[in-house]
Amino acid sequence: MAAFVAFLLLLGAGFDSLYIGGLGGGVPFGSMLALGVGSIGAVASYYTGDRAVLLSSGARPIGEVEATASDADRLKLRQLENVVDEMAIAAGIPRPPVYIVPDSDPNAFATGRGPGKASIAVTRGLLDTLDREELQGVVAHELSHVRNLDTRVMTIVAALVGAVALLADWARRGMWYGGGRRRDNDRSGGSGAAGAIFFVIWIVAIILAPLVAQVLAMMVSRKREYLADASGAELTRNPLGLARALEKIESAVEPTRAIKQGSAHLCIADPLGRAANVAGEHGWSTLFASHPPMAARIAALQQMAYQFGGGH
Repeated sequence: MAAFVAFLLLLGAGFDSLYIGGLGGGVPFGSMLALGVGSIGAVASYYTGDRAVLLSSGARPIGEVEATASDADRLKLRQLENVVDEMAIAAGIPRPPVYIVPDSDPNAFATGRGPGKASIAVTRGLLDTLDREELQGVVAHELSHVRNLDTRVMTIVAALVGAVALLADWARRGMWYGGGRRRDNDRSGGSGAAGAIFFVIWIVAIILAPLVAQVLAMMVSRKREYLADASGAELTRNPLGLARALEKIESAVEPTRAIKQGSAHLCIADPLGRAANVAGEHGWSTLFASHPPMAARIAALQQMAYQFGGGH
């Protein structure tokens, strides 16, 4: 997050210097304006995005699904409700509404603004694939996202991404249409070598801005997944339950077709099965991964179980 803000300020400093000049005085006018505009979209998504995600995935309230379910499926749905009740109590947060996504691939996600304003959704495939302890681990992971306010963190990230994109776009358009506004001391050489070096760095930064912003956003997303794994294991006191669940989710071949790319980062596992999310911890491809490598997550949970004395 600190690197994100520093990168935004770098873009803003160059933009203010070359295009606004002394208009803002010592105030980073360009940076503040871009951050304000970018925040509007992030705030709108913050308050309405949960409903959009549920609608786009075809998720239905668990009560509706249970009303038309067979006896065997009704037992699975009641077990899910019991697990959500248990984990909400363990997490110390209000029980969120539960939704079922009509997809055979095992997956789950949480969405909403935080405790009391969140929902949890699981796929039919998850209910058919996992036993109770494994389901408990997945639900604990998702409720940890809610308790840890991950949606709030990602809203801030979305605002920063929007601000970076706006500043970079304004700068590129300014260079295309007029080459920017140079100060008198730039033309007279008063800024010297330091000014020239900063200008070169700034040009490179605006060219790479969309790429850098995406990389930083994905870094934040991956860290939140590790934290939710650890928090979920804390709630269940059974890291191996979640580890086994992740192994089963990872072994599923089909992608989660009901969940679209824009919501992929919310899921416990990448629903699109992209190569960047299954690679090792290192390498260029992992820079764009929305989730940590599943093998690394499972290994961390197994290590936690070892420290806890073997779990259950």
